[in-house]
Amino acid sequence: MSVMVTAKRVARWCPTRALRRALYILLWGSLCYVLVRFSGQEESGLSRGGTMTGRLLLQKIVETRSPPISTTETTSNTTTEFNPFELEPSVDKSPSLSEQALAEQIQAEIPNLPVRYWQKYKGKVLSKNKTCAKFPSLYDISFNNVYWQTLKTSNGTFHLFGSYYDNRTLVTMKPVIRTLGMIDRLDPKVKTYCQLWFDGHKEPVFSKVWEYKYIWYKKWGNYKNGLLQPYLIACQVPPGYRHLVPESVSLVERPCDMATTNLRVINNRPQGGQKENFAVCVKGLDFLHDDLSVRLVEWLEMLFILGANKVFLYELEVHPNISKILKHYEELGRVEVMKLTLPGEQPNIPGLLHMYLKSKVTNKRQNELIPYNDCLYKNMYRYKYIALLDTDEVIMPKSSMTWKSLMETVVPKALKTKKDTRASYNVRNVYFMDTMRHTHGWFREIPHYMHMLQHVYRSHNYTKPGQYVKCFHDPERVLTLHNHFPLSCLGGSCSSYAIDTEDAHLQHYRADCVTTLKKSCSQEYKNHTILDTTIWKYREPLVARVTETLLHLGFFSPGTALRSTDPPASAVRRK
Repeated sequence: MSVMVTAKRVARWCPTRALRRALYILLWGSLCYVLVRFSGQEESGLSRGGTMTGRLLLQKIVETRSPPISTTETTSNTTTEFNPFELEPSVDKSPSLSEQALAEQIQAEIPNLPVRYWQKYKGKVLSKNKTCAKFPSLYDISFNNVYWQTLKTSNGTFHLFGSYYDNRTLVTMKPVIRTLGMIDRLDPKVKTYCQLWFDGHKEPVFSKVWEYKYIWYKKWGNYKNGLLQPYLIACQVPPGYRHLVPESVSLVERPCDMATTNLRVINNRPQGGQKENFAVCVKGLDFLHDDLSVRLVEWLEMLFILGANKVFLYELEVHPNISKILKHYEELGRVEVMKLTLPGEQPNIPGLLHMYLKSKVTNKRQNELIPYNDCLYKNMYRYKYIALLDTDEVIMPKSSMTWKSLMETVVPKALKTKKDTRASYNVRNVYFMDTMRHTHGWFREIPHYMHMLQHVYRSHNYTKPGQYVKCFHDPERVLTLHNHFPLSCLGGSCSSYAIDTEDAHLQHYRADCVTTLKKSCSQEYKNHTILDTTIWKYREPLVARVTETLLHLGFFSPGTALRSTDPPASAVRRK
């Protein structure tokens, strides 16, 4: 205010407007300089050059890293030394993978790709001629959801998952290349061909597709065009090449077409031709938010005790703890995990995938047929029997201790009724429900975390014969598989032998009955229970194995690993 008064007084003495204007500017400039000069003394050194700025910023970082001063007398007032000039961020400095190493990594993660074959002939021209049937580069393949390859024809779209070399004894037109996939057509009429690629041959060998084998019954639903349907597609290896196994196969509509698919032909023959006894196949795991890791350990160890040589699992989406379990058993060589997605426009977004499969039950069932049959064809030369099980099911011998000794009892019984081996041997389903545990209490001599050992009350009644059964399948005879039984077999109709419940049954651990049995669940199953401690035959080795694995993987909190797990005394009573 005083500056303005002074300026007005001076203005009265100035004879011209120009001079008065100059004086105003001079006085205002002086005032601004004084204000900036004094306020700058309080500022940080941001305007004093880059070096001062950096030092002050580092000083602030050091101050923020120092622990806060405590108001209590017991807290030390020391500060933590922190010198950014002596620190080195931890980053991955591994050398970049060579193209060969990267190709091997891709081959391991996506088994249906002919990566090694492509690498071997990269840069070389493989084709019938300049305009016909050129070998497709991996860059030319039409991928769909990572693990699927797409062929668009004039009448339908094919999503292909895997190809397999089938030279089993009962195959009439052997050897055959079978390709597993889904087609958005019922009873496809479009003519297609296989371009078979052999190692050491520059030209493909053509073979007409002679069969689209439908892996479904129309009475089960979704029987209409436009929906993806599961199929097994067959091409015969032509004469003159039947002593060779193709490296890969491309499916095309016309023989000379430039292929958009190229699948590695899987031929998993063991050295010496010796088969192991039992493999277990598990459909796509869908447990993104459900931590069933501890139950999974118990289930796997139970299968190994019974005689499963290896368990093959397909993974859609799983909880991190389940991933930890699977990785552990993979490192031991006891399980093999294959990633899986849904083909076409079906959702693969985590969470949404689960909601979709829960809502679209028929679509879910059709999608499940892909991993089941992929597992069959990958292992048909390696195992005597293949069982399809869910992670809440166990084929439990009652008159034997192992699956091997069980089948040594069952097969002779089956041959007495019919002098021919069966395509499968099925066991009846019986429920061990969660609520039956709550009714009868805990068993104090068994750890709480042993779900199956704790749940030994079951329904008195079995589900009806042939209903919800599970089987030991003979891979020499089965052509296509469903969850519960073979859909088609080699050498005629499928024959299945029903194993007597005195010899074995399927112990099914559920919270409730399946949806189709909800109306009769309480009356037929929940209200009539009996004690069945068959599984206790394996109690000692099972508890020891499960506990050792959980300890090794850090599933027990510090200080609780050796704590007694005895629950309150159980109210065990027989009915």
